[in-house]
Amino acid sequence: MIYLGNGALESDQFNNLISDLCLLHLLGIRLVLVHATRSEVEQALIALGITGQLHQGIRITDAEVLGVVRDVSATQRLQLESQLSQGLPDSPMHGARLRVVSGNFITARPVGIVDGVDFLFTGAVRRLDAVGVAAALDNQAIVLLSPLGFSTTGEVFNLSADEVATAAAIALGADKLIFMDNTEGLKDDLGALVRQCTVAAARALAIEDPIQASQRDAACRACEQGVSRAHFLSYAHNGALIEELFSHDGAGTLVSEAVFEQHRRASVDDIAGVLDLVRPLEEAGVLVRRSRELFEQEITNFTVLERDGRVLACAALYPFAVSQTAEIACIATHPDYRDGGRGMHLLELLTAQAKDQGIRQLFVLTTQTTHWFIEQGFVNASLDQLPTERQALYNLQRNSKVLIKNLD
Repeated sequence: MIYLGNGALESDQFNNLISDLCLLHLLGIRLVLVHATRSEVEQALIALGITGQLHQGIRITDAEVLGVVRDVSATQRLQLESQLSQGLPDSPMHGARLRVVSGNFITARPVGIVDGVDFLFTGAVRRLDAVGVAAALDNQAIVLLSPLGFSTTGEVFNLSADEVATAAAIALGADKLIFMDNTEGLKDDLGALVRQCTVAAARALAIEDPIQASQRDAACRACEQGVSRAHFLSYAHNGALIEELFSHDGAGTLVSEAVFEQHRRASVDDIAGVLDLVRPLEEAGVLVRRSRELFEQEITNFTVLERDGRVLACAALYPFAVSQTAEIACIATHPDYRDGGRGMHLLELLTAQAKDQGIRQLFVLTTQTTHWFIEQGFVNASLDQLPTERQALYNLQRNSKVLIKNLD
């Protein structure tokens, strides 16, 4: 489900976006498109000298305004259909032969009277013909939904495009709901792009722009009702859609009901991923070199952070039950993800595991990360403070620093 925001059809990148949609379709991805009309309707009303009215940010649609909404929707639909029909030999869509289907898939009801204000022909989605849309998708068509709905009495209603996209995504059980608008994604309080977050974290973001706030709320609602993931992208970013779907970091913001990156105990299936993380650090002398056989024997001591099945970070906990101590070892993060606090997160997870096992003291042996561990509450210690069996394995040639941390 892809929402094309206000200004998308006029963007310099629109032709590139059409090519990306074509590529996704040819890859077998089932596409439903919804186009927003709000800004174009505003421009048309101004050009016609019609004064539009809003109440609580929602347009009041009288018969005159409805005529403009219908004209704008029809113009945009024809523009999208014509762009998706391209097929010149020298174009990226040569031979694509895309089939686009649109129709009366949305049944609407009037918003009615709110706070004493009659919204007239402004409506809300009552239901989506999911069977009809699914049939079109099964027939290898792209489904195009305009923000218009039809009542059982034959009336036409002006709808919110993000409501249409959300209702359709939920009704169809879509894997993704993608909002493509004029911003690169959701921002935090410092103005930095939020790459991924949970629904709860997304709801907590202070978003001043009412349109984006509405889209954020719609995305959260969709995720809470079964849509796996919602995305926020900029249509002005060439290739954003492909980058978001086929790269680990994406191009905008991803929102999901569950935590996007998950931690779990490692298994034998993770050995290759763990080795990819630790081998460069072993070669640099940061970590002690271990054989693959040793990793296979000790893999259950490891905890990993993963995203989409890819191990991004790992760390190991080796308990010494008799002395109620445990060693923290092999904290490693992929180079592309080292500024995200994942090492600290793993340390916190292992600390919690140690406490659950009745461990009263943690220790580490390190040659190059002493200051980082001190920042995490460890203090310098001597070799004789380690468990006897660990002292016997100490590598004098590495001359590692010993640090300990007492657990309350």
